[in-house]
Amino acid sequence: MKGNKNLLGNNELSQLRTNAEFESFFKDNDLNINSIKNQIAYDKELEFLQIELIKLQQWVIKNKLRLAILFEGRDAAGKGGTIRRFKEHLNPRSMRVVALAKPSEIDKGQWYFKRYIKEIPNPGEIVFFDRSWYNRAVVEPVMGFCTKHDYEKFMRQVPEFEHMLYEDGVLIIKFWFDISKEEQLKRFNSRKTNPLKMWKLSPVDEKSQSMWEKYSLYKEKMFSASHTGYCPWIIVEANNKLRMRIESMRYVLSQFEYDGKTEEGIRIYPDPNIVQRYHRSITKNGS
Repeated sequence: MKGNKNLLGNNELSQLRTNAEFESFFKDNDLNINSIKNQIAYDKELEFLQIELIKLQQWVIKNKLRLAILFEGRDAAGKGGTIRRFKEHLNPRSMRVVALAKPSEIDKGQWYFKRYIKEIPNPGEIVFFDRSWYNRAVVEPVMGFCTKHDYEKFMRQVPEFEHMLYEDGVLIIKFWFDISKEEQLKRFNSRKTNPLKMWKLSPVDEKSQSMWEKYSLYKEKMFSASHTGYCPWIIVEANNKLRMRIESMRYVLSQFEYDGKTEEGIRIYPDPNIVQRYHRSITKNGS
């Protein structure tokens, strides 16, 4: 859109008056008018929803609530980009993003959940987890970063761990961004040629495509073991980044009756074709 924004100041463009003139101008300049219309609509929706997120944060602060939002999914599913849109205009004093590095030797000798417990939100705080304790449910066993015993112990303990958080009043939302194998490959290839995104590529990424089925197996095991009534998995169709961001925001906003919640011309509730609880999505595609 950067080039298109520059184009909007063009003297020739400012002289256009009819739809036919606009369509001809866009065609002559090899511009996709539908793409631009979609981007403008997305920007407008995003602004409205970010205003609502500010209201939600103020409500969380006022009531000293603790809100943790987990962003999980395969590599290149769009977790980081979505978190950036969530937090863009929030008060940084009452918000954090947690993206832990691989565990140290000391961490490995401790109870697995210990290093995550200290990251749980404080009263009046929202914490966004860019990956979470669920590394042990999928990435670690697939890549051989944990033992079978460690994996099985985690799978037994994680529902109990989350139930303790739930009973203590921590509000948890668990997103899984569901991307197709073809779209993942497309995004990997894009990263290879984009100097601003090359840093995102890792040896783990390079193995993701060849180990797709193994990831799928462990992902389904994770859902089966940790999808609960008090802490459900929310599946977001992630092939379209713009819709994924908008609809995941809508889901979060729909879960709370915060002060000043809008009723004026903006849809707060997410599209059920894009955002679903796990028990619904498994019958849809099971991917």
